Amino acid sequence: NPTIFQKAIQGSADYDEQFRSLISADNSIIDCYWAMVLQDIHGALDVFESVYTNSNGGDGFVSVEVDPNLAHDHSATLLAGQHLWETVSRPHLMIKIPATVPCLESVQSMIAAGRNVNVTLIFSLDRYQKVMDAYIAGLEKRLDAGLSINGISSVASFFISRVDAEVDKRLDVIGTPTALALRGRAAVAQAKLAYDRFRATFSGERWEMLAQQGAAVQRPLWASTSTKNPSYPDTLYVDELIGHDSVNTLPDTTLEAFADHGTLRTTIDQNVHESRQVWAALSDVGVDMDDVARQLEDEGVLSFQKSFDELLVALSDKAQTF
Repeated sequence: NPTIFQKAIQGSADYDEQFRSLISADNSIIDCYWAMVLQDIHGALDVFESVYTNSNGGDGFVSVEVDPNLAHDHSATLLAGQHLWETVSRPHLMIKIPATVPCLESVQSMIAAGRNVNVTLIFSLDRYQKVMDAYIAGLEKRLDAGLSINGISSVASFFISRVDAEVDKRLDVIGTPTALALRGRAAVAQAKLAYDRFRATFSGERWEMLAQQGAAVQRPLWASTSTKNPSYPDTLYVDELIGHDSVNTLPDTTLEAFADHGTLRTTIDQNVHESRQVWAALSDVGVDMDDVARQLEDEGVLSFQKSFDELLVALSDKAQTF
């Protein structure tokens, strides 16, 4: 995502030689940015190509995000996504598109065009359902056009730790014993309920018809899985979210912690009734989870936009020194 590239490009001199060469060839700052990003993407695709091949196209994907400033513009997002797909032209690329309301149509159109999509910045159960619906509608549209739906892959990226970080703030303000007892429980509860919806959506007659034509499920992806609160177990958002057809993108420190003392067992579909109770209890004490989701989505989009824009400014400044 833009924040990762900002830290990599702005935070070191590793890209200076490439950037200097691009500037010397009279490329614009934005073209220099995309040239550096796409070179990294190709490098990552090379690294993971054997994983993609050996898993018969099940794993080994690399995601690249469209310009975050397009997050509320369906048409521009679709054009940008198609351009990135055609420019990179690798089967294990995923185009990362935000799960904003306008971009749900972009997701459907990209899937209908046979592109792999990583739908990012999901913070609510309602939006997650709409993301899954867009994926399925895209497959159906493609099938209706007489085109193959075999080999199309997608993930739906649910952000985890940010949910607890925001909900815990609200629970602290409420301050009652019942509210305080719910701290650190919202994110896992929501993820378990999301997985329950995933299993319900990718089953039944409608889905089976698509599966018989080669469709793959859109896997839920748990993102932002490092714990923000040091009082919580450092593997909390890994241990509790393990299940079939799910993905967890672990930061290095969380991966090392899990390798050292994590618990490897299926957990995502366990104690779902308790998750429903936690969800109801959050509402009972006065936490508006729809408002939490709106705030986190707005903050997430703005954060990516800020990183993207700040990096372009930093590159412009650096270009003046060459």
